[in-house]
Amino acid sequence: MKDLISLHDLTADEVKGLLDLGLKLKKELKSGIAHPILKGKTLGMIFTKSSTRTRVSFEVGMTQLGGYPLFLSSNDIQLGRGETIHDTAKVLERYLDGIMIRTYAHSDVLELADEANIPVINALTDLLHPCQVLADLMTAYEHKGKLEGLKLAYIGDGNNMAHSLMYGCAKAGMNCAIATPSGYQCDAEVVENAKSDFKASGRELIITQDPVEAIKNADVVYTDTWVSMGQEAEKAERLKIFTPYQVNKELFAHADSEAVFMHCLPAYRGYEVTEDVIDGPQSVIFDEAENRLHAQKAVMATLMG
Repeated sequence: MKDLISLHDLTADEVKGLLDLGLKLKKELKSGIAHPILKGKTLGMIFTKSSTRTRVSFEVGMTQLGGYPLFLSSNDIQLGRGETIHDTAKVLERYLDGIMIRTYAHSDVLELADEANIPVINALTDLLHPCQVLADLMTAYEHKGKLEGLKLAYIGDGNNMAHSLMYGCAKAGMNCAIATPSGYQCDAEVVENAKSDFKASGRELIITQDPVEAIKNADVVYTDTWVSMGQEAEKAERLKIFTPYQVNKELFAHADSEAVFMHCLPAYRGYEVTEDVIDGPQSVIFDEAENRLHAQKAVMATLMG
């Protein structure tokens, strides 16, 4: 691994290695064992999209690894004023040991990784969110004791979360079902890539418009906001279209009786999920949020250690 741009780029063994390391680092932290793996290293964190979990988990994680996290908003660096990604990459590689970027255009991350001679971590683009899915897989493993053969159902918008969940499930040996409304399906190229990953893993990928078909006997039920950053003008229209895809008790009843509920957060209770599900006994959203810290520490330690 040189960078973490997409889980599609990784082998199943590389994904397993990251999950194993994340679990190990989590156990050590809870036991009071220090692990200054990145002592003396600096991570530059470029944000053009606002964040709660991403910023806090990367800053805290880098500190716990003994390194220094440097927050760089688009208002603070010349990239936000028109400097090219090439020039930004060539300058930052002289100062930093790694770059994390959370932005809109996936092409910006690809260009940054291509130009920089230091590791680049994709902390979210409009196309993919690999760090979140590593945390999701960690959480599923902790609650289910395995990943191989489990079924994850994603209900909602065919967005960056749906894309990365397909890649992650295939690499982890899980089955995956994606239910999205017409006109809001997953990116066609991502679906084709995912199909090849599932073929290699011998697991099943279901793409449907029927949330009941997707969620049937699922071990993990997943949803995300219907209105992502930058889509606020579409809110009224989206709410009408996505209402049949709400994860409520009636829909959740079609999942396995011991299914867990996940959401990458922020969540909008009463929209994509009802309170009785997200705040219910089968919800693991805060374990999932915590695991962003541990999964990302595994990524940073692997790439920068």
